[in-house]
Amino acid sequence: MNRSILADMLGKEYEIIEAEDGIEAITILKKQESEISLVLLDVVMPRMDGFEVLEVMNQGNWIENIPVIMISAENGSAQIQKAYDLGVVDFITRPFDALIVHRRVVNTILLYAKQQKLIEMVADQIYESEQRKNMMIDILSHIVEFRNGESGVHILHVRILTELLLKHLAEKTEDYHISAEEISLISTASALHDIGKISIDDKILNKPGKLTPEEFEIMKGHSLAGAEILENLQFYQQEPLVKTAYQICRWHHERYDGRGYPDGLSGDEIPISAQIVALADVYDALTSDRVYKKAFSHKIAVEMIMDGKCGTFNPLLLECLSDMSDTLETELSNGLSASVNQREIWNTTQEMLYDEDLIVSERSLRLLDYERMKYNFFASMADEIQFEYTPSPPMLTLSGLDAQKLGMDEVVMDPDHNDDIARILGKDAWKKICGLLHNTSPAYPIVKYECKLHYNGQERWYRIITRAIWSESEHPEFSGAIGKAVDIHDSQTKLEELEQRAAHDGLTGLLNQAYAKERILERMAENPGGSFALVICDLDYFKSANDNYGHHFGDCVLKHIASKLWQNTRENDIVARVGGDEFLFLLEYTDDIEPVIKRIFDSLTGMYEDFPISISMGVARASVVGFSYDALFHAADQALYSAKRNGRRQYCFYDNSMKDMFSVISSIDSDKDKEI
Repeated sequence: MNRSILADMLGKEYEIIEAEDGIEAITILKKQESEISLVLLDVVMPRMDGFEVLEVMNQGNWIENIPVIMISAENGSAQIQKAYDLGVVDFITRPFDALIVHRRVVNTILLYAKQQKLIEMVADQIYESEQRKNMMIDILSHIVEFRNGESGVHILHVRILTELLLKHLAEKTEDYHISAEEISLISTASALHDIGKISIDDKILNKPGKLTPEEFEIMKGHSLAGAEILENLQFYQQEPLVKTAYQICRWHHERYDGRGYPDGLSGDEIPISAQIVALADVYDALTSDRVYKKAFSHKIAVEMIMDGKCGTFNPLLLECLSDMSDTLETELSNGLSASVNQREIWNTTQEMLYDEDLIVSERSLRLLDYERMKYNFFASMADEIQFEYTPSPPMLTLSGLDAQKLGMDEVVMDPDHNDDIARILGKDAWKKICGLLHNTSPAYPIVKYECKLHYNGQERWYRIITRAIWSESEHPEFSGAIGKAVDIHDSQTKLEELEQRAAHDGLTGLLNQAYAKERILERMAENPGGSFALVICDLDYFKSANDNYGHHFGDCVLKHIASKLWQNTRENDIVARVGGDEFLFLLEYTDDIEPVIKRIFDSLTGMYEDFPISISMGVARASVVGFSYDALFHAADQALYSAKRNGRRQYCFYDNSMKDMFSVISSIDSDKDKEI
């Protein structure tokens, strides 16, 4: 009745969408967020009340763009205060006064429309400013390239390649802490990498044959010349763009082994910006026609770089190039097309700005609709189920297609006690996934889990991959997760299951020792000379778990330890169960390894139910014992034995002093054997 009264008051001017309860309201908001101008929200509703809806709107940041007017028959100050604290803009009490309702709705919608228009006008101005800045940098760079007898496409290629490599590196490792802002900054600054060539004589710059040693020394001077040009900019020395461009100009011809110029820097002494641009520059030089050579094919260029024929590069960057190799040509072509058509796109944008029949917010809606259409299309093509999860309020959200496929509601409240979840996934599997998510950390947010899903009378294996979301605060808190379930029940399923069983421990799901050894040998062969540590750990007094609680409980303890190891190591670390209560894992590291070992050690100790878990751990570093798996395993085992002899509940790093100690122990043991 209340909805009917409000619809009669406002229906002549506005399109009204009605929701019977909070869950239906959230479902509508998820589907039509960009189309909704205002929410009239009652406090008392079935399944999910108004305050719970406001909490969800805050979590999804919808409250920032969609104004909410709260409706209630009560007008107590505590309830009104709570509504305002949760972001409502106004409060209307029942019974309704048509004039008051109409005026408040109109005023609120107009206020938000003007605010949105101002925001987008500012955004357009920033966009235009960025375009002008990029245009000026491109013009300056093209002047240099014109003198060099090369096409201006080189600048675009280097910029696009730099951006692609940076994005891939940021996904691959957190060692360099590359933000989206830094990716944009470095990509823009890369256009200035060769401005120093403006100081080089044309006869040397465009010489078709090989340069003499004297000419090459002059050519090498362009890196310092470019840095000097930027250093002499009087008013812009503190600008991030100038600082980054200086690094790139001066050091993009340095080499990872220290054999570059002008300063002979090596390794990560070279700023990552210069390392990336150097690789992009070499790749484009190989695949482009120059006055002194014809272009090489993409395949040959990559092989030459990977084989070290064009200097040495950061192994991580070479991995990125190798990973991208199959799609690089396509991505480069797509990026180039986007850049070439940039002016056409901008002209269209300008025309839209001055079209009186098309306001700013409508342009945004069209873009959002287009993105939604793309998302829905690709989601429908993929054989996977996408979902979101929030712990407070506990809620699982599916896309419309996935909900229809599974025969569920799009929004599932309290999934811990939901019949559909129990029917399709099983309560134990859902609790397991939630437990794994809660045990993640901001540094290690990924969870993988395989289980069976039951729907449409079928039972199929799915691999569930989720990413936990943590608040960005001094003390991060788990705030939810996004993920997908991928159907792995295809023609390869039986083969994969056999391979899975052959490679994995049946109890814990970790790798078995034999397969782990193969993986470790492959990893060390891929990166000879890398920093590796092999760790062996086992449970102290584990026999008491089986004796006092039973073997089933002991198995649960082992699975608990395996889960902790999985959560506290990275995706590319190799983790295995050796046998019994003994585990091993291989870490590759760049900084001090001891804090990592301590963190993992601390994560494994504690309580499982009322059973105290104590761990002893031995660590062997390849830099100490060499790059043989057998030597690493033997050394880690000796370090573990040392930790046990020293009182257990500790970790111990192997060092060469342990050789003599263990030969004595072996001799004593041998004598005892003879006596027996």
